[in-house]
Amino acid sequence: MAITLMLANDFSQLPVMQSTRDLKGVISWKSIGCRLTQRSEINTVKDAMEPAYEIKATETLFETTKLIIENDFVFVRSTSNNEITGIVTATDLSEQYLRLSEPFLLLGQIENRIRNLIHGVFDAETLRNACNDNDPDRKSQVESPADLTFGEYVRLLENEENWAKLSFVADRKIFRAELNTVRQIRNDVM
Repeated sequence: MAITLMLANDFSQLPVMQSTRDLKGVISWKSIGCRLTQRSEINTVKDAMEPAYEIKATETLFETTKLIIENDFVFVRSTSNNEITGIVTATDLSEQYLRLSEPFLLLGQIENRIRNLIHGVFDAETLRNACNDNDPDRKSQVESPADLTFGEYVRLLENEENWAKLSFVADRKIFRAELNTVRQIRNDVM
């Protein structure tokens, strides 16, 4: 029955419980596979059951990440009524990591493409002219596109003469507006 439930619902594991508060263990494809490779018969969930690890619902993901990684999953126990209320899997961690890191990765790709677009096209003086005049110390240190901020990329490329030097076919005003939108998103994300 457990294997059928796991197949029907695409579950990788199932808790073995007598009630919502009484977690006895867990059965998983890993535990089933281990028993089968040892030529053990599996007639009941007890034949493939392993210890279940649990965390309190009040624990943070940061506190529990290592336990989740080591065990592939943990069950979550409510502190208010002591019931098992859910599961957190290594896949959940991966999805959370992706959700949190994706904006940074995409912004990094955009910034690298902007740098590649302008690399070797403009001399240091032209790059410095995109900097704020109110910060002469910083402005004097700019030598390459990597030294510019995102706002300075926008200022550099809003200049028609600078835009004409690029071997890039796009409408300057639209590109600049989109780049400015990315700059605002980047500032919000950071």
